[in-house]
Amino acid sequence: MSSVANIALAGSFMASLGTLLAGALALAQRRFHVDEDPRIDQVEAMLPGTNCGACGTPGCRQFALTLISGAKTPDECTVATRDAAQSIADFLGVAVGDHEKRVARLACAGGNHVAKNSAQYKGMHTCRAASLVGGGGKGCTWGCLGLGDCADVCTFGAINMDATGLPAVDAALCTACGDCVTVCPKQLFSLHPVSHHLWVACNNRGFGNAEEAQCEVICNACGRCAMDAPEGVIEIRDHLAVIDYRNNALASPDAMERCPTGAIVWMQNNGMRKGRDAKKILRRAAL
Repeated sequence: MSSVANIALAGSFMASLGTLLAGALALAQRRFHVDEDPRIDQVEAMLPGTNCGACGTPGCRQFALTLISGAKTPDECTVATRDAAQSIADFLGVAVGDHEKRVARLACAGGNHVAKNSAQYKGMHTCRAASLVGGGGKGCTWGCLGLGDCADVCTFGAINMDATGLPAVDAALCTACGDCVTVCPKQLFSLHPVSHHLWVACNNRGFGNAEEAQCEVICNACGRCAMDAPEGVIEIRDHLAVIDYRNNALASPDAMERCPTGAIVWMQNNGMRKGRDAKKILRRAAL
């Protein structure tokens, strides 16, 4: 058989095989086809499209599926406005939901005007890189390094570095997506409902004069907050005040009024208030 005939035969075989496989695929598609609810596309189009995961699902389309199935409510999208969530609820004929807004909180108040550095870090301008080199050079090994990884990773512009090198969270813009929680090498961020007003702005587990010499706003485990709070709200654990938010309804500003360093604060209306006995910090320059 000539080469031309061989080529023709091979071409004919491949064409027949392609036709056979295409027919098999078409038959399989018809046999196993699952009709998709057309509302999925419509609801997805009504969502912000950020795919941030703050709702607890991998993305907006998956969230749309959970909305249609009734597993979640529209207000669990923390990026959407209340009006947008209501529009989705009206479209699906469901309740919008009553989930409380959550925000990111930082367990550190040791800006560069009150906390000391024990070494000068030079290298990649990231907290994660600095933390790998002797912990980052800050005297308080638990404290914020202030290089802004959290601000860089925040998709919504909710975190800005303040004049003292600490990240400031804008509660109005925060969607509780959790990116700052993940990126912080010191594990200083956590997500909390806005009703968690009582807050410990410190994560230092050390104790004694040596630790207090490194930061003026450290929790010194004096225990006054625990004594002034209702039973079960605050306890001293590993030389640090710890709030039990299961008893959050009992919390009041009284618990932070006698804190001598101002490590225990009251968070409300996008601001932080210290107690009456907290030392006054007037210094603005870096230590």
